[in-house]
Amino acid sequence: MKNIIKMSLATAIMVSVGTLNAQAAEDGISIFDNIKVKGEIRPRYEMVDESNPKPNANALTNRLMLGVNADLFGTDWLSTYVEMTDVHSLNNNYNGLDGKGQANSIVADPEQTRLTQSYLDLKYKKTLLRAGRQMVNLDNQRFIGAVGWRQMPQTFDAVAIVDNSIENLNFMAAYVTQVNTIFADGGPKTNSASTETVLLNAKYKVMDALSVTGYGYLVEDFGDTYGLALTGSPKISDGLTLNYRAEYAMLGDASFETSGTNTDNDADYMNVELGVNMSGILAEVGYEVQSGTSAGSTSNDTFSTPLGTNHGHNGWADLFLATPTEGLVDMDIMVGYKSKDLGLVKAIYHDFTSDVESIDYGTELDLLYKRAIPGVNGLTGMLKYADYSADDFGVDTQKFWAMLDYKFSN
Repeated sequence: MKNIIKMSLATAIMVSVGTLNAQAAEDGISIFDNIKVKGEIRPRYEMVDESNPKPNANALTNRLMLGVNADLFGTDWLSTYVEMTDVHSLNNNYNGLDGKGQANSIVADPEQTRLTQSYLDLKYKKTLLRAGRQMVNLDNQRFIGAVGWRQMPQTFDAVAIVDNSIENLNFMAAYVTQVNTIFADGGPKTNSASTETVLLNAKYKVMDALSVTGYGYLVEDFGDTYGLALTGSPKISDGLTLNYRAEYAMLGDASFETSGTNTDNDADYMNVELGVNMSGILAEVGYEVQSGTSAGSTSNDTFSTPLGTNHGHNGWADLFLATPTEGLVDMDIMVGYKSKDLGLVKAIYHDFTSDVESIDYGTELDLLYKRAIPGVNGLTGMLKYADYSADDFGVDTQKFWAMLDYKFSN
């Protein structure tokens, strides 16, 4: 009931904005111009079956998002955006990490209502300055992302600048003061944390077949990550396109330390992907390594990505959202098909091992079908399945999702 009240208040505020603007216009003052409203309704069923004594999770949840964007004071260079998101649960048969359903398996979608975005944009030619609460998705979201798969996204309180003044160069820099995670206030997991974090990312397109991205992510009390990625999608012929990613990153000591315990980081990361799209037939192979720490090591050699959208990278069963101490080697192969009429279908097979100590973690098969629903603009449907077979890490885990996603705007 509290969440419904919060969302009702948010809707009332948005209506009041329009009323206030109309009254101001009568007085010859235009506060808000070019007002645009968008929203999303995303109901989802998620089942989790783990080989342990916990009862299965059967979560019925819905995401409701409402956002309003407007230019300010009759300008075309100053604008604002405000967004509210409500996550509502239709049952309690899952552990949302909010103190409810704790006997069940985890589905990290607790009930909550939140101001997910609220920022001001200042534009000058090809430069944008954004200040306030915002989503940040960089590259493939391996290191920095909004965790959009969960019903409540992760956002950042930050001041960010994006510049495209130099042809083919996109530069982004941000200073983050708070990370707002997917978890609910009052739960056992951190809902938000103050931080002193700097994000730097620059991508230069050399040609269609090659873009070079350099980045530095300086996260308070965690460490500094510096990396380089080469990506491209060269077209070989009509109906045949390759795509690739070759990336290396290293994690060192943190430039910003407030905890009083300096972590001695010496970890690295490597990722190689090669794919092909042949008239909608998809195939890709990947090899990703996150270094691990050997027994008796005096430094932290385990590589991890605490601010990334990790669900999409090492199996959808989410056994490896946090990197095991011994590191992670993920060898995967994907096959699929995509067309406008049939949608997207794909299968991914993962083989997981450790970087050190020669541990066979397990294997995983992921399946997905997604397509637009005919006759309803903005509506898509998705069926998704993950089957993790444990060897020396975790337990056998099966997950299934059925989801609708409706997006609308004026």
